[in-house]
Amino acid sequence: MALIGAGEFLPSMAEFDAGLLLATGRARPRVVILPTASYPDGEDVFTGWAAQGVAHFGSLGAEVEPVLVRDRAGADDAASAQALGEADLIYLSGGKPGYLLRALADTAVGRALLAAHLRGAVLAGCSAGAMVLATHAFDFRIRFLPWPLRWRPGFELVPGALVIPHYDAWPEPLSAVISLQAPRGSVVLGIDEETALVGRDGAWQVHGRSRVTLWRGRHRERYHAGESFRL
Repeated sequence: MALIGAGEFLPSMAEFDAGLLLATGRARPRVVILPTASYPDGEDVFTGWAAQGVAHFGSLGAEVEPVLVRDRAGADDAASAQALGEADLIYLSGGKPGYLLRALADTAVGRALLAAHLRGAVLAGCSAGAMVLATHAFDFRIRFLPWPLRWRPGFELVPGALVIPHYDAWPEPLSAVISLQAPRGSVVLGIDEETALVGRDGAWQVHGRSRVTLWRGRHRERYHAGESFRL
């Protein structure tokens, strides 16, 4: 599993994404791009992210299919769920995490995502896509104000954790406020832009240009590219 702070489909992430394809063990991996989180920003943005994902992973040698799930009705489409069921790598791009969770929770596509994880497919989430893979995800009740936050249950594929993407683009005191509001016992993963955290067999390793900040309550730790830790 890969949690990416920001930078989906950028040239700077090509080497990292090639590594994700290699991890599938397939000579020509089947990749699904799921841009659902961006749909509230408009049809052009939504289809634009899908097209960027197809071009990016296609240039790396993958067979790529965009699954254009716009809402809960689309998330119950059998063909869309089947596409996830046949994928070697599923990539959830960024946008609105609350919308993404509302669209996918308890739907055919949401269940196919969980089933793909259980069978060993590679899951990658960027920004909002990374947030929903964790145990909790937050929404601002008032735009860009850190108090109070609305906490939503995520897909719980990173047990006990929550993700703050774009971590280096925020003032760290603001991130600290968010961390201190986290549900009791949670580990907060602050992931910088163009930086990824890759989990395998319980260990997590940092990749990319910058670092990951880990909060356990009031205790803060920093990890740079190549360094690993356990949650």
